[in-house]
Amino acid sequence: MAINRILIANRGEIALRIHRAAHEMGIETVAVHSTADAEAMHVRLADHAVCIGPPAAADSYLNTAAIISAAEVTGADAIHPGYGFMSENAQFAEIVEAHGITWIGPKPEHIRTMGDKVQAKKTAGALGLPLVPGSDGAVSDFDEMKRVAAEIGYPVLAKAAAGGGGRGMKVIPSEDQMEPLVKQAMSEAKAAFGDDTMYLEKYLGNPRHIEFQVFGDGNGNAIHLGERDCSLQRRHQKVLEEAPSPVITPEERDRMGGIVAKAMADMGYRGAGTIEFLWEDGKFYFIEMNTRLQVEHPVTEAITGMDLVREQIRIADGKPLSVTQEDLRFTGHAIECRINAEDPFTFAPSPGKVTAYHPAGGMHVRVDSGLYAGYSIPPYYDSMIAKLIVYGRTREGCIMRLKRALEEMVVEGVKTSIPLHAELIRQPDILSGDYSIKWLEDYLAKRNAE
Repeated sequence: MAINRILIANRGEIALRIHRAAHEMGIETVAVHSTADAEAMHVRLADHAVCIGPPAAADSYLNTAAIISAAEVTGADAIHPGYGFMSENAQFAEIVEAHGITWIGPKPEHIRTMGDKVQAKKTAGALGLPLVPGSDGAVSDFDEMKRVAAEIGYPVLAKAAAGGGGRGMKVIPSEDQMEPLVKQAMSEAKAAFGDDTMYLEKYLGNPRHIEFQVFGDGNGNAIHLGERDCSLQRRHQKVLEEAPSPVITPEERDRMGGIVAKAMADMGYRGAGTIEFLWEDGKFYFIEMNTRLQVEHPVTEAITGMDLVREQIRIADGKPLSVTQEDLRFTGHAIECRINAEDPFTFAPSPGKVTAYHPAGGMHVRVDSGLYAGYSIPPYYDSMIAKLIVYGRTREGCIMRLKRALEEMVVEGVKTSIPLHAELIRQPDILSGDYSIKWLEDYLAKRNAE
């Protein structure tokens, strides 16, 4: 089995990232695109391009029949879904495999299991991962919810089983507020996901968001590639990520990394995955697993020297892991800033024509972006237009390089989040590494109040 031509079922910077890895491996690429993305950089660079529908994602990037047809018409023998869109759609993965096309991703049954939060929690617990105290699966009865909440102690968090992006989620401070707040969360979940199944867990006061990158070969071998700290978030969306975390000791990394790698090996996991935890007072609590490549994967690449997309392709092609755990060394520090086309402080979207573009450069500075001068950013998709990734031998050196890179980067014609990042990395708490998942929202609230 050998992969010769990959259809990239995505758009934007990740589509370009996959194209680059494929070409470096001597593999041809097929870009699929909506009419809104006809002039996108990955479409221009791919060996073949197929228009799969109008701008709306539901009619293009989420259109299974159009994507499979494009693969068949162009003779693609593999499909890479990137992140978002089809990347965690188990049914799509099954359809790809049923057509004799290689799926560059985890086994469909693992995508399905980990995509259901209740099932994921049960599976994680069975695999030995530490859990946030909470309900044993879904709860639908208010008396039962109150009993569970009394057992684990208020405040508790009501979460949608099918949820994501902070929707269908409410903090319940006390028993008398249980019913009205859970009803709100259920109606949000029903509207967003068509499923109002809820579960409860202990609400942690001031945690950090720590995630471990894992890779499995599908045959019972797995490794971890260290952790990333993704605690700088707004509305449960990550804004800046760094690796390693400023608060995790090498001993904690080895211990927890060993636990997640063993869990993935026991599961027979295939490809790239991320195990996400909340961390507070030295304790890890599993929250979810993402069965795909993450937006923030470049910081892991920077500190390990490994190309994660190349590894995904190799494993999908039936090859073993290219490194052992003993081979891996974590060196230096890396930070990624997500650059969005939006007002840096009100976060209002700012699509439109890029009149000038100059990416930052220099030693250990990487920009993942499909931007170019004259490109029109469409209003139909996620607002992220670039990722600025900077590496340094130390965290302090990395931050100094990042300050310089942000000063150097130019995107004109639209508003971007560059000024927000430039401001954030001058804050004492960020410089010292003393921040939690609540830090950014508190900072922005104070800033807007002044």
